[in-house]
Amino acid sequence: MNEAIIKVREQGPLLVTGPVKLVNHLGVEYDTGGKENFVLCRCGHSRQAPFCDGSHKIAEFPVSDFVPAQQP
Repeated sequence: MNEAIIKVREQGPLLVTGPVKLVNHLGVEYDTGGKENFVLCRCGHSRQAPFCDGSHKIAEFPVSDFVPAQQP
């Protein structure tokens, strides 16, 4: 069984891999074209939101302070 993984990338988008349904605040599903790998915008500058279009590269997206992940 495949599991969905969301990877937080430093100074970049969220990388989503695996089977997942992406819905908006009303519960309407986004068309991901059947892809199981896609990136979601975190900078707020994408013209294809909620998907990343690379705008963070010119928007000077700041480095966030992350809560350290717990090691298994």
